[in-house]
Amino acid sequence: MIEVTRLNGKKYWINPHQIESMEEKPDLTISLLSGNQIVVKDTPEEIIQKVVDYRRRIGIYKQEL
Repeated sequence: MIEVTRLNGKKYWINPHQIESMEEKPDLTISLLSGNQIVVKDTPEEIIQKVVDYRRRIGIYKQEL
């Protein structure tokens, strides 16, 4: 799970494997495979880095090299 921050400042954790897309409109909206959308304060670059760090931590990145 990765931590994101909602617009109200509350922390929220999502499964990065469920992220389908991200769109800035102007706040960052994360669309999940379930159809749910989450609007967060985080930047796209921060989310991407969190996903990369998560995948390294669980060892998936080794399969992608």
